Amino acid sequence: MATRFATLRQIPGSIWALGFVSLLMDVSSELIHSLLPVFMVTALGISVFTVGLIEGAAEATALIVKVFSGALSDYWGKRKPLAVLGYGLGAFTKPLFALATSSGLIITARLADRVGKGIRGAPRDALVADLAPPELRGAAFGLRQSLDTVGAFLGPMLAVGFMLLWHDDFRAVFWVASVPAFLCVALLIWGVQEPDKPLAVKRLNPISRSNLARLSPAYWWVVGVGAVFTLARFSEAFLVLRANEGGLALAWTPVVLISMNVVYAACAYPFGKLADKLPHTQLLGWGLLLLIGADALLAYSNSGVVFWAGVALWGLHMAMTQGLLAAMVADTAPADLRGTGYGFFNLLSGLAMLLASGLAGWLWQSFGAATTFMAGIGFAGVALVLMVLRPRGSAPS
Repeated sequence: MATRFATLRQIPGSIWALGFVSLLMDVSSELIHSLLPVFMVTALGISVFTVGLIEGAAEATALIVKVFSGALSDYWGKRKPLAVLGYGLGAFTKPLFALATSSGLIITARLADRVGKGIRGAPRDALVADLAPPELRGAAFGLRQSLDTVGAFLGPMLAVGFMLLWHDDFRAVFWVASVPAFLCVALLIWGVQEPDKPLAVKRLNPISRSNLARLSPAYWWVVGVGAVFTLARFSEAFLVLRANEGGLALAWTPVVLISMNVVYAACAYPFGKLADKLPHTQLLGWGLLLLIGADALLAYSNSGVVFWAGVALWGLHMAMTQGLLAAMVADTAPADLRGTGYGFFNLLSGLAMLLASGLAGWLWQSFGAATTFMAGIGFAGVALVLMVLRPRGSAPS
C-alpha cells in the first residue's frame, strides 16, 4: 500500500491536472453520449445502421485529426496551446446537441466535437510522455486514463439521475453537459504547466521522409496492433443499444456505460503500473482474450447476469490495453516525434474505427445484434494470430 501511494506522489502535478481535465470533459461528453444512441433511434427516428456510420465517422474524425495536431505540436515545440484549442472546441459544441431536431445537426455537432478531441488528443498524450519520468510512464498513463474514466462513469450516472428527475427530457440533460466542459478548459489553462523546451532546437518538418524514417519497426508494429484492436472493438454505442434491445428502460440505459467505466477506472492505474514491470505483448494478449470473452457473452445475451458480465469484461479489457498502447507509443517513438507518433497511431486506428462501426451497424441491421459481436470475436482472433506470428525484433518488450 505504501509503495502504491509513493508512486502516486512521484507523478508530476501537471499530469494529475491533465487527468482531472480529462475527467471533467468526460463527464460532459458522457452525459450526452450515454443517451445519444437511444435519442437518435427513438426521438429522431434514425436507423441503427446510420447510428453506426455516425459513431464510426465521429470517432474516425477525432483519430485522423490527431495526426496533424501531433505533428504540429512537434514542429511548434508546444503541446498545451493545441490541447486548449481542442478542449475549447469540444466545450462550444455541447449546446448543439440540445438544439438538434434532425440528424443533420447531430452529425455536425458530433463531428465538430470529435475534431476538438482530435486536436487535443495527440498533444495531450505527448505532454504526458514529456512530463512523466520514463520509469513511471506506464503508471502516469494509467493514472490519466483512470481519472478520464472516472468521468466516463460519473457522466452516465448523472444522466440517469437527470432523466429520472426530468421525466426522460433528453434536451435538458444535454444543456447541463456544457457546465463541466467549460470548467475543464479553465483547469487546463491555469492548472497545467508545460515543461520548457530548448530554444536553440531547429524545427524540422516532423512528417518529412527523413523524420518518418526514424520511426522504428517496433513503433509501426504498435501502430498495426492498435488498428487491429480497433477493428475488434467497435463503438460502445452498440453496448447501449444491446441493453435497450433487452428491455432496459430509456432512463436507465446509461447504466451500461457506468458499469463498464467503473471497471475501467478501477483497473486502469493498476494495469498501468503492471505495464512498467511485465512484457507489454503479454498484457496485450490477455487484453485480447478478455475482449473475446466480452463479445461472446454479449452475443449470447442482451440482459441479465450474462449481459452485465460481458459489459464488465469489456471495461476490463479497455483498462488493460488503452493506457498500455499509449505507453508503448511513447517508448518506441523518438522524444521529438512523440506528437507525430501518436498522430499516426491514431490515424490508423481512426480508419479502423470507421470501418468497424459501419460494419457493426450493417451486421446488426441485416443479421441481428449477435452477429455484430461474433464479428468482433473474429477480428480479435486475427489480432491474436498476428501477435503470435510477429517477426522477431519487430515488437517492443
